[in-house]
Amino acid sequence: MKALKAVFNSPYFFWALLALPSIGMIPAAFNGNDLEPLLHPTGEFSARFMILAMMLTPLRMLFPGAGWINWLMKRRRYLGVAAFGYAVLHTLYYLIDLGSLSAVLADAVKLGIWTGWLAFVIFVPMAATSNDLSVRAMGRKWKTLQRFGYAAVVATLLHWIFVHNNLGPALVHFVPLAALEAYRVWYVFSRSRQAVAG
Repeated sequence: MKALKAVFNSPYFFWALLALPSIGMIPAAFNGNDLEPLLHPTGEFSARFMILAMMLTPLRMLFPGAGWINWLMKRRRYLGVAAFGYAVLHTLYYLIDLGSLSAVLADAVKLGIWTGWLAFVIFVPMAATSNDLSVRAMGRKWKTLQRFGYAAVVATLLHWIFVHNNLGPALVHFVPLAALEAYRVWYVFSRSRQAVAG
């Protein structure tokens, strides 16, 4: 039992879980297959891991005693880095699929495309500083930087809606996060009112 628990709590085990969806995505790119079908799943998993990472804090407020939430909270940075990794695959496949700089620049003016680029640009410094050394070196500035994740969420949502011209699937993914964040705002506001009243 101890050995099983050690495996379950190993960061390598968690990284393996996060990498599972990419097993079919990476070899397909090297086999000369059409990359366009890979654009949606890579972008979708990036969004999913980003959403899950951001849902954890309000979930912990809602279910303070839930062990699985606390287990994931300890690995939240892994989720963020995984989201970035799938975003890198998504961007790389997109660039290869278009095939030229002129095509990329012509595409960049579209709302569904530049919002994706905006989300990716925000992702870069967040992922680069998702390590203990950066957390210690940046202090409070690290949390300030991580709050830009909310802008990345909005940009990702717009990217998804306008690229696929379909509101439904995007809302299925993002509405739970919006609901939990609304609960988080209410929770913090109500606690601050109680503190003032007390």
